[in-house]
Amino acid sequence: MKAPELLLPAGSLEKMRAAYDFGADAVYAGQPRYSLRARNNDFRMEQIAQGIQEAHQRGKKFFLTSNVIAHNDKIRTYLRDIEPIIAMRPDALIMADPGLIMMVKEKWPEAVIHLSVQANTTNYATVKFWQKMGVERIILSRELSLDEIEKIRQECPDMELEVFVHGALCIAYSGRCLLSGYFNRRDPNQGTCTNACRWEYKTHGADVDPNTGEALGQAMDKGFNFEDAKNDLDNQFSSTCGDQKRHPKADAIYLLEEKGRPGEMMPIMEDEHGTYIMNSKDLRAIEHVERLAKIGVDSLKIEGRTKSLYYVARTAQTYRRAIDDAVAGRPFNPHLITELEGLANRGYTGGLLERRPANDYQNYETGTSVLQRSHFVGTVRGYENGMAEIETMNRFSVGDMIEIIHPTGNRTMKLEQMFNLDGEPVQVAAGNPVRVRIPVEGPVEGGLISRLLQPENA
Repeated sequence: MKAPELLLPAGSLEKMRAAYDFGADAVYAGQPRYSLRARNNDFRMEQIAQGIQEAHQRGKKFFLTSNVIAHNDKIRTYLRDIEPIIAMRPDALIMADPGLIMMVKEKWPEAVIHLSVQANTTNYATVKFWQKMGVERIILSRELSLDEIEKIRQECPDMELEVFVHGALCIAYSGRCLLSGYFNRRDPNQGTCTNACRWEYKTHGADVDPNTGEALGQAMDKGFNFEDAKNDLDNQFSSTCGDQKRHPKADAIYLLEEKGRPGEMMPIMEDEHGTYIMNSKDLRAIEHVERLAKIGVDSLKIEGRTKSLYYVARTAQTYRRAIDDAVAGRPFNPHLITELEGLANRGYTGGLLERRPANDYQNYETGTSVLQRSHFVGTVRGYENGMAEIETMNRFSVGDMIEIIHPTGNRTMKLEQMFNLDGEPVQVAAGNPVRVRIPVEGPVEGGLISRLLQPENA
């Protein structure tokens, strides 16, 4: 079995190096103007050049994301701005816009193009089309099942295929969302998404204007609970109408009110059972790595260019182990799932790789990521005479159980002592930008520290 490439996000040079240290074969980073991560993106021309150089020195690959859905003003400047990037010789450009792909291939026929997930490739005929256009790899849509991916591989045996296996999922079809642009004029398809699908919404009843069909808001008791009201209606209806279970108001029009915009009512036509109705759980497909490798998928991709250094290291390390186990014929290690619980998440789902009940995909309880197993608290910045210098990110204390995450392997320990940089004992590291020293046996250089929220054997 051929080992698929492990592809990690790089929002900065530091994250890129961590990805390689913890097992990635390749990373992807983007120009802010032409990729879909304009915010929290440290890669300008100088950083891109340095990243490509370092990657090639390590025998790794560096892909440049240029997957904007371009408007005319970006068409005008695109070739001018991409020319110095191509001269740096990234291993591939990740692109989505057919016009931009045509322009690049006309001017630089030798340029390697990977088709972005934004292009929504869901069938083998489309793969064959892009192959004829000179594209060398297709990043398949997240809407495909494992069986559909296998069928595409069978029909397109000589085309490189890439599949997302971990990260945030979008409410829209493979990322093509308009919510952020609709609410506050920040277009997700231009790289400035504000994640409006994660916001908290309240449900209000509505009347319909008989002349215009417009949804009109109703005054509501502040104690109104949509689900309780729906259940009361259903119970009343079934008790008076025998076997009929559906109350007419289940098909009524309702209005949404977003928490940060009180009084702005938005009509909806669906009966929802929670407040975070558009908030997807996070994708986690580590248990499907073996199947994807057997299918012959060339690259397994992790989402998250705006995520933390800790996220990059933890996902790289965990998926590296899953790939190595699959190729060696070892059974899947369920502890890898526990490792991923060390990351803040909105709950995990296998997405559409395997069919599940509809409510498995959505998180109706919270729009924010939740820490369940551990909390990232610091980065090791130096090590001397048995003392590791930690640049702290979050609070931790003497007496905490901590985990040292390192490319050579992880280990846990109880923190017995801690000192400031003057050598004075301290009990608490309050968080960024504090630096402290803790006694620990090496190797720890380049490692990360997390505080365990649950005992290891719980």
